[in-house]
Parts: sequence; C-alpha cells; structure tokens
Amino acid sequence: MKGRSFLFLRKTTLMQNRLAFAGFCIVLMLCAAALAAPFIAPYDCTAINVRAILLPPSPQHWYGTDELGRDVFSRMLFGARVSLAVGFVAVGIATVLGILVGALAGYYGRWMDSLLMRCTDTMLCVPDIFLVLTMIAFVGNSIWNIMVVIGLTSWMGVARLVRAEFLTLKEREFVAAARVAGAGDLRIMFVHLLPNALAPVFVSAILGVASAVLMESALSFLGLGVQPPDPSWGNILMAGKDTMETAWWLSVFPGLAILTTVVGYNMLGEGLQDTLNPRTRGDGR
Repeated sequence: MKGRSFLFLRKTTLMQNRLAFAGFCIVLMLCAAALAAPFIAPYDCTAINVRAILLPPSPQHWYGTDELGRDVFSRMLFGARVSLAVGFVAVGIATVLGILVGALAGYYGRWMDSLLMRCTDTMLCVPDIFLVLTMIAFVGNSIWNIMVVIGLTSWMGVARLVRAEFLTLKEREFVAAARVAGAGDLRIMFVHLLPNALAPVFVSAILGVASAVLMESALSFLGLGVQPPDPSWGNILMAGKDTMETAWWLSVFPGLAILTTVVGYNMLGEGLQDTLNPRTRGDGR
C-alpha cells in the first residue's frame, strides 16, 4: 500500500530534511561514544583518587574530577551507556504495549475501544513522575526495574496513535480484500494494518527516548535511579549540586549531555515527522 507507509522510511529521508539529519548526527555520535566507552575512557569510572579531589578541567582530566577524585569524563561516557540503555529499553516496552492496546481498540472498536481508551485516559490523567515514583516504591530502584517502570507508564501516546491509524486504515479496500481472501483478525491487524501504521509510531518512539532519558536523569538526581558508584548523568548532576560555586564542571557537563541528547532526539523525531507527513512538512527540507 502506498501513502503513509513505514516503507517510506528510506535511507534518503534523513538527507532530505536538514533538521532530521542534524538530529541523526547528534544521536549517532552519542551512541558511538556510549558504545566505545570501555575503549576511550581514560580512567576507571569508579576508581577513587584522594589526591585528585575536585580538580578543574585540565589536559589530564578533561571534565575535571568529582568529590572522590573520580574522572568526570570517564563517568560521563559510562553514564551515557546507562542513560541511553534505559531510553531504548523503556521505549521498546512502551511501543510494544502501546501497539497492542491501540491495535485492539482501533480494530475492534465498540466496547473494546471504550474500555481500552478509558484506561488510557485514566493513565494520562496522572503525572508520569508520580506513576513512576509509586511503582518504584513497590518494586525497588534497580536499573532493570527503572527500565520496566518507565516503559509501563509511557505507552499511552503510542496507543492513541495506533488506534487513530487503525480506525482509518481498517475501512480501506485492501482490508476488505484480505477478509474476502480468508485472512483472520490477527493477520489483518499485524500483517496488513500495522506495517502501514508504523511511521507515526516510529517518530513517537524516537521522541520517547528523549523523555525516557529525562525521566531516568530525574530519578537518579533524586537518588531513586541508578545508585553510586555506578555512573549516570543524573547522579553525576546530583553530586555537583552542593559544589556548584567551587566545582561548576560537575553540574555543567552532565547538564549539557542531557540537553544535547534531548535536543538531538527531538530534532530527529520532528524532522522525520515533517518528512513523512506532507501536511506538516515545514522548512526543514
């Protein structure tokens, strides 16, 4: 089927839109730095050095050191692995759950649609941070629990997108032809309808990674996320909140990393949205 199909995510899409291409370059560099962290980090990210406490940025320590003498640049690299892993896994969980809920609601309609959308609306009424904090209070704050909790509390947008696409697509001729050919409901939903509804879901997932990174950073800043000595951008930022006047680098560098990541994913998502949807195409081309 032609139109707003996921198949239109060709490799030339990024080159056609400057905003998307710039975001892709930022995301690619961040992911490359995270993957290469064990090879390019100049120091052990957990090694304590009492002779190098709170040293400012220098050729030996590019981003300075923290209150325990640990190299901030090395901790930033390994923190990127944690933050991006949380983003990808949480968004994966949210996307799968959102697709299931949206597909069932959009395809069957009637009472199924009403029930699932009322549940979705109820979840949307509660601020994400309160949902996450409540669930973490019950299951604990290990890194895997954080990934699952963020995923289970951020599927609602994907569900609404998939539902809207299914409501439109299920009335098309190719769906009627599939029914006449004897295709069952599951085959129609996941073989014929879902591939044609993935473009907005893909964009939503990209934007969702930025939200998940922000949520993980907020939890770690509050002391409820990744626990020291394991590094994450949030707990590095938390360590610098009491020494902002004397050790500004502990706040500036992780803050810039979070900002760059969020901006990069938002640029990529918005640029792809403009490219894939001609009705919203702007000046990024």
